[in-house]
Amino acid sequence: MVSSDGCMVLEQLKSYNVVLASKSPRRQELLKGMGLDFSVLTKDLNEFFPDHLPPTEVASYLSRVKAEAFREEELPENYLLIAADTVVIVGSAILNKPGDIAETIGMLGQLSGKTHTVATGICLRTAQKTCVFTDFTEVDFAKLSHDEMEYYAQNYRPFDKAGAYGIQEWIGFIGITGIRGSFYNVMGLPTQRLYNELKQFISEPKQTASETSRIDL
Repeated sequence: MVSSDGCMVLEQLKSYNVVLASKSPRRQELLKGMGLDFSVLTKDLNEFFPDHLPPTEVASYLSRVKAEAFREEELPENYLLIAADTVVIVGSAILNKPGDIAETIGMLGQLSGKTHTVATGICLRTAQKTCVFTDFTEVDFAKLSHDEMEYYAQNYRPFDKAGAYGIQEWIGFIGITGIRGSFYNVMGLPTQRLYNELKQFISEPKQTASETSRIDL
């Protein structure tokens, strides 16, 4: 029977100290929108990954690195850590965060008139177990003029965004012609998928060193 106070999953999550390992204001906004109570705790890390790693596995690899940066003693019995990483894939290349206006325009030029993939890897971790999964969204961009790319770069300065754009910003309104998959995944968290994974994660028996890994293409 569902609690009169709201969704049973949200009630069950109240028994955990949910920690989001991300400084991203968009991820924090999305988690709040899901109705979760959480705190934010991050560590400064070098987000490097092996050159031989397939692009589709990079996001999950980096989310695991972020989660494993927390020592076991930092995750008491009732802590549930959520770590995430989002990458933009064009062909076989990964577009990271741009460093300046010129890099922003250059990345947008690579996206212009093409379809790219946004991959968000998420690692759920408690003292007893870990679950890693990746969600993918395909995004279609119209052909952008240099003036449009420069306007967006100058006025929005998306230097904290993988692929040099935010779907919820001006460039998304005027440039994106279609998406296949989760819109919120492009913002940084596949909220519906995360909800289902959390539901399964907290319902499974607590087995020491248990780990689940899923990549759905």
